[in-house]
Amino acid sequence: MGRPREPRPAKLFVSILFAKERVLEEGLRDLQSLFGEIDWISKRLPFDWTDYYAEEMGHPLYRHFLTFSRLVPMETLPDVKEMTNHLEERHALGDGKRQLNIDPGYVCFEHVVLATTKGYSHRPYLRKGIYADLTLIYRNRSFQPLEWTYPDYRNEETIELFNEIRRAYHERLKRSEGGLWSNR
Repeated sequence: MGRPREPRPAKLFVSILFAKERVLEEGLRDLQSLFGEIDWISKRLPFDWTDYYAEEMGHPLYRHFLTFSRLVPMETLPDVKEMTNHLEERHALGDGKRQLNIDPGYVCFEHVVLATTKGYSHRPYLRKGIYADLTLIYRNRSFQPLEWTYPDYRNEETIELFNEIRRAYHERLKRSEGGLWSNR
């Protein structure tokens, strides 16, 4: 019989889309006040995978991925999504158009999971109207996309970013009190 046990905490990340640097800077400050120290941020990446956000947010759009020092329990993902949705609303224009698109998720040894408000066959419901989107799985020494993985997350550069985040997560767990396997 299997014995239930709590999983290790995960590495929280967000993807943030923006058109204006000033709004990005404000958003980064707000994210840090909510989730603690930002310990890694990607270079600025052009977001040209789709025009879906262009009318609402402007053009050209850019993206940063970023992570936080503090590890989080996986079950807090719906709370994190709720907070990032409020941040998007706070930074929206008077007509409701978003200036930031903030998509949170977590990285652990086995996979990358995004939080979404859209249910689908591969997105189990969590709570608070939030679903888990299994985006990448770790196999053969690298994250691998799945048939439903968004094109921008299946790109080699993005996968290597998540491999880098996973390595940092591994190092963080090794440094934590009790070592890597402390909650096993």
